[in-house]
Amino acid sequence: MVVKIHQLTRWKQTQRAIAVLTAWDLISGQIADQAGADVVLVGDSLAMIALGYDTTLPLTLDEILHHTKAVRRGVKNALLVADLPFLSYQTSVADALRSAGRVLKETGAQAVKLEGGYPRMAETIQALVESGIPVMGHVGLTPQSVNVVGGFRQQGTSPETADRILQEAIAIEKAGSFAIVLEHIPATLAHTITTTLGIPTIGIGAGPQCDGQVLVTADVLGLSDWQPPFARPYVNLREQGILAAKQFCEDVRSHQFPPQRDR
Repeated sequence: MVVKIHQLTRWKQTQRAIAVLTAWDLISGQIADQAGADVVLVGDSLAMIALGYDTTLPLTLDEILHHTKAVRRGVKNALLVADLPFLSYQTSVADALRSAGRVLKETGAQAVKLEGGYPRMAETIQALVESGIPVMGHVGLTPQSVNVVGGFRQQGTSPETADRILQEAIAIEKAGSFAIVLEHIPATLAHTITTTLGIPTIGIGAGPQCDGQVLVTADVLGLSDWQPPFARPYVNLREQGILAAKQFCEDVRSHQFPPQRDR
């Protein structure tokens, strides 16, 4: 089944949980799509997973375009969403329209994701939606603001910050977003946001009562050498891959590969 945006709201209404995985190239896109993910997100986490940066900040628009094109070739059924990188949309509505328009026109993604719900960002989201660009919101821990929030730590732990995040989520819905990511916030806050909003909430480190869940596929597969506390590896492909590659190297050095054949 090819997933469309309107189905996400219908699934929220019927309490059918939404499964979201990230991807950064053809193979990860194929894995997520063939596994049955409802949404595949080309997240700016690829800056750390695929490109080796310490944060998401160095990722450029050209890089997200390049990677999203590759993922698109592997995704046939899931809804494809791409992150807009740091400073490709915060600077002005015009820049946001230009960046998001390029993502949709050049990659085949069906929507973009933006971080934050403060007034100026809500205005930007509204402008994008009015221009025909579907937007997924994102509140809580917003990795592009890592230097402001003081690292990758849980957000919304005080009454004041919890209320701010709730109000940002409400503003994002009013601006026209079709869904919203809730990252690394207390489960009680995520539950409040989920029951307040009419659009689906996608949790990551936000407890079990969101309308859906997202994880970085590299974390699910156990490929990363570091994982956030809320991630769950379902297999350790990093260890298995190293062992397989090590065996290959040993077989080459011992002349076991390729196998000897009589001519």
